[in-house]
Amino acid sequence: MSDSVPEAGARDEAAAAEPQAPPGPEYEPAGPAPLGVVRTPTGDPEVDARLERLADADHLTTDGHVEVYEDVHRGLRDALTALDARPGPPAPPSTHHHRS
Repeated sequence: MSDSVPEAGARDEAAAAEPQAPPGPEYEPAGPAPLGVVRTPTGDPEVDARLERLADADHLTTDGHVEVYEDVHRGLRDALTALDARPGPPAPPSTHHHRS
């Protein structure tokens, strides 16, 4: 006999001969629960709204968290990008005189 994998019929017979574990209680994962993370307001309404959106994850199972986190991340990134796009205060007039 070789060390090759047994044929399908032989595997089925071997599996049928193994004792089966008695059925037990099925695993029930815990439901969603608030994490109780305090979100301190920043004073910027747009940023604060994004941080409050994190509370939505408290009511979702773990596999739903990614969508919330990605949405919040996208919103915060957009807010930071908008800060770079805003014009700053005008530059003070130059006190240097150019000679020609």
